[in-house]
Amino acid sequence: MEKVEFHVTGENAGRRIDLHASEMSGITRSQIQHLIEKGLVTVNHFSVKQNYRTKPGDLISITIPEESEKLAPENIPIEILYMDDFLIVVNKPSGMVVYPSAGHKGGTLMNAVAYLSKKLSSIGGPLRPGVVHRLDKDTSGIMVIALDDSAYYKLVQQFRERTIKRKYICLIFGNLKNESGEISLRIGRSESDRKKMSTRIKRGKEAVTRWHVIERFRTATLIEAKLSTGRTHQIRVHFASIGHPVFGDAMYGRKTSIEINKVKVNFPRQMLHAAQLGFIHPSTGEYMEFSSSLPEDMENALITLRAGVSKPWYSNYS
Repeated sequence: MEKVEFHVTGENAGRRIDLHASEMSGITRSQIQHLIEKGLVTVNHFSVKQNYRTKPGDLISITIPEESEKLAPENIPIEILYMDDFLIVVNKPSGMVVYPSAGHKGGTLMNAVAYLSKKLSSIGGPLRPGVVHRLDKDTSGIMVIALDDSAYYKLVQQFRERTIKRKYICLIFGNLKNESGEISLRIGRSESDRKKMSTRIKRGKEAVTRWHVIERFRTATLIEAKLSTGRTHQIRVHFASIGHPVFGDAMYGRKTSIEINKVKVNFPRQMLHAAQLGFIHPSTGEYMEFSSSLPEDMENALITLRAGVSKPWYSNYS
């Protein structure tokens, strides 16, 4: 059995116990609710209900039962941008899942991290220790993972306070009217398909995406997007909701191909890349910023769009 404990600060008072415990522990909200039902989440050593509102100074204790599943170290090559005793920053390739789950028992980013580092955070459960944020399987780019419990909490706090700098580059369908703008639409779980997120919901969480145009094409726009919030699938959902889905996004846009000079060009994955990440190092207090250039598949897509060439860019990867 593993136990996680922390005190509620004044700024977090008044929040639902299941939500606050999930954010602080890295355990999903549904799992926290399950633990609450079993009496494994206590406040000041007493069991509470899911709708309990936290108070300043509350001691929250989470007892995590041992699981049969373990994170298996795997020697998988990944690009490391920075690593010390507290955290690791990596450039995740598209097609790689962040941590093991149903259908993806191995070959994930966390399997690779477990091989590289003997030290892992104890927060987040056995299969995703230290994961403070994630990228979708088909999104490439920069991620930071905590290797230390104190680093985990401090990084989570920065994400919550929205002081993390995040910049994404994406190729979207159609042409935006303006050169820059902001999408501020709440995002929540789709009522018709629970696997998807949506802006068409009765209740949802605040979500803000700021963007500006980098380059325009006849039927596509290359943009830079900055997140003020970090909701699931935020960029993909926001741009799909205004009629400009990310190219290659089969879930939200289905714009998986484009025709140039009567030649069909396919986009085998969503054209979305986490290009920049900046944060305060949780131990040294130093501001750190990391950048990642566009991966080859996105660069080749842009070359095709610029030239209007006669053959699909993806043909080199078949």
